Amino acid sequence: MSIEAVEILLVEDNPSDVELTMRALKKAHLANQVHVVHDGAEALDFIFAEGAYAGRRMDDGPKVIFLDLKLPKVDGLEVLRRIKADVRTRSLPVVMLTSSAEAPDIQESYKLGVNSYIVKPVEFDRFVEAVSHLGLYWLLLNKVPG
Repeated sequence: MSIEAVEILLVEDNPSDVELTMRALKKAHLANQVHVVHDGAEALDFIFAEGAYAGRRMDDGPKVIFLDLKLPKVDGLEVLRRIKADVRTRSLPVVMLTSSAEAPDIQESYKLGVNSYIVKPVEFDRFVEAVSHLGLYWLLLNKVPG
C-alpha cells in the first residue's frame, strides 16, 4: 500500500483489535487505504511526517484517525492534544475507539477536541457494525474544510 493513499490511520496496540478492525473495514470495503501504527509516538511521527515517516507529505491524509486511548510510549490523550493543538492538523477528524467507558476519559477526550468517542463493543458482530458505520460516515458522508 502506498502511504500517499491513506484515508484511515488506525492507532491501536492490541493485535487482536487491529485484526478485528481490519476485518470490519474489509467487510465495509474500506480497508484498502488504512495505515496501522502501534503506539502513540509512531502515530505522531506519521501524522506530522517525522522520524520514519519524514518522506511522507502531511497533505496526503489521513482523512480520519481511529485512536485508542491506552497506548504505549505516548497515550491517546496526548496524541489527541498534539493533533488539536497544531493548526496544520486541528481539523483532522479523530475518533477515540477504545475499551474505556470511564467518564473522566470521555470528558477529557471531548475537552481536547475529539470528534467522536466510541466504546468498543465486546461482541464481534456489534464491533464490525460499529467500525463499518464509522468508516462509512467519516470517509463518505462527513465533509471537511479544504
